Amino acid sequence: MISGTLKGADGKTLFLYSDEDNNPKDSAVLKDGKFSFNVTTAATPSIHALILQGKDYPYLFVPAKEPVKVVFNVSDFPVAESIKGGEENAAMQAYQQAFRPLIQRAQGLNAEAAGIAEDDEAAKTAFRTKAGVFNQDVLTAGKKFIKEHPKQLASMWVLQNELRNRLDQQEFAQIYNSLDKSLKDTKYGNAAAKYLASTQGEEAGASGLAPDFTQEDMNGVAVKLSSFRGKYVLVDFWASWCGPCRAENPNVVKAFERYKDKNFTILGVSLDNNKERWVGAVKQDGLSWTHVSDLKGWSNQVAQLYRVNSIPANFLIDPKGRIIGHNLRGAALEAKLKEVLK
Repeated sequence: MISGTLKGADGKTLFLYSDEDNNPKDSAVLKDGKFSFNVTTAATPSIHALILQGKDYPYLFVPAKEPVKVVFNVSDFPVAESIKGGEENAAMQAYQQAFRPLIQRAQGLNAEAAGIAEDDEAAKTAFRTKAGVFNQDVLTAGKKFIKEHPKQLASMWVLQNELRNRLDQQEFAQIYNSLDKSLKDTKYGNAAAKYLASTQGEEAGASGLAPDFTQEDMNGVAVKLSSFRGKYVLVDFWASWCGPCRAENPNVVKAFERYKDKNFTILGVSLDNNKERWVGAVKQDGLSWTHVSDLKGWSNQVAQLYRVNSIPANFLIDPKGRIIGHNLRGAALEAKLKEVLK
């Protein structure tokens, strides 16, 4: 069970999510700030989330045998005033506290990117420098957190969701191997091991010919990947609710603006299940390329086809339809595009 108080949010809806899919398991309209949800404790650790209406980022917690009790103020959500619920939840909250300033910086970068004129090369260069510093700060904060919490599930979450697309294969493996065996035996640890295998070419989809697919855009028009044949295409997996995705979007926007006239485009694949939030995020972040989704969340058929188990994720495809890059973020994306789009 999880219960508590959320001050200043009466009349708003609080949703309970599990990691099984992108559909709410329960919800409640807050009255006198009180909430309570019954959550079944799984045989293996499982991360759940509380999402407050009007807030972009969730409160993450791990159901345990003992009840989880938490107190929030709406202005600080998802960072709590107090938590009772064991070491796993203390660590998960420590992660959210540590990354809160980075999330705020990411929001600022999103706003700044939207205000840069397309022909302002000086501003673009300055922004790329800021984005590079931001990515390095995320790496520093994530590595520090994992070193301090080698046995807590939050560290596997940080590795998969904050660091994975910012690390090369060797460094990812080093950090993964530094974690406690108990974490590696969880489903999140298994997903990390699966990712490592894919980077070593042990799974389909990480290299070779890109699997073709068709999915509908925001207007319901079917879009086929192979219709972009003859161009370099970045197939970008993301979602409106994904904090790391939204933080990375300014880098993707900059890459698109710089190379869109050099035989390059982007095809965004959203793991949303709410069309309004999906469309709103596209507009808010200035993602002016083609977007598709089947609005099935983690069950998105393209994500399953490409064996995507964590986002943001992307695949760079050459004009002949071959995958030539995987999970290129920040400076790595810029370097690869500069290499192939001479």
